[in-house]
Amino acid sequence: MSNDTPEVLISESDIRSRVAELAAQISRDYEGCDNLVMVGVLKGSFIFLADLSRQLKIPRTIEFIAVSSYGSSSVSSGAVRLVMDVRGNIEGKHVLIVEDIVDTGHTLKYLTGMFKSHRPASIKTCSLVRKADSAEVDVKIDYLGFDIGDEWVVGYGLDYGELHRTLPYIGIIEPTD
Repeated sequence: MSNDTPEVLISESDIRSRVAELAAQISRDYEGCDNLVMVGVLKGSFIFLADLSRQLKIPRTIEFIAVSSYGSSSVSSGAVRLVMDVRGNIEGKHVLIVEDIVDTGHTLKYLTGMFKSHRPASIKTCSLVRKADSAEVDVKIDYLGFDIGDEWVVGYGLDYGELHRTLPYIGIIEPTD
C-alpha cells in the first residue's frame, strides 16, 4: 500500500451519513440547552467539528484546545501535554469534547479530568473514530462515529506527519518510522 494514495477505509458518503446521525442524536440530547460548548481538539478534529456543528439544530459555541501525545512519532508516548487551553469560561456550561480519534485513551482521560476542574455543568465526549483494541485506559465515548482496527489512518482531519488531513475519506497508510 502506498502512502501517496491511502486505501479507503471509511468512504466520504459513510462519514457524511454518520456525522448527520451523530448531529441528530446530539441535538436531541441537548434540546433546550442554551449553553453547549463544543471543544475541538486540534488539529485533527477541525473538519469533523465543522461538519458536525453545522448540522446541529441547537445553540452552541465553539472552543479549541491543543494537546500533544505523539510528538513526531507514530506511537503515542502516553504522556499528554497541553499546548493550548480553551479561551472562554466553561464554568456552568455543558461541554462536548470533540476528538478525531481515540486510541490509547490517555488524551481523552486527561482532557476530561482537566475540564472537571473548570466546573462545567456536564462533560460528554464525541469521537469520529476509536481504536478499541488499542485502549490502555477506560474512557467513555458518548458519541462515536466508527470503531476501527489498529491501522494508521489519515484523512478527514487525521494526519501522518501533517499530510493527508484534507482527504474527504478516511484511509489507511503504513507509517515509515
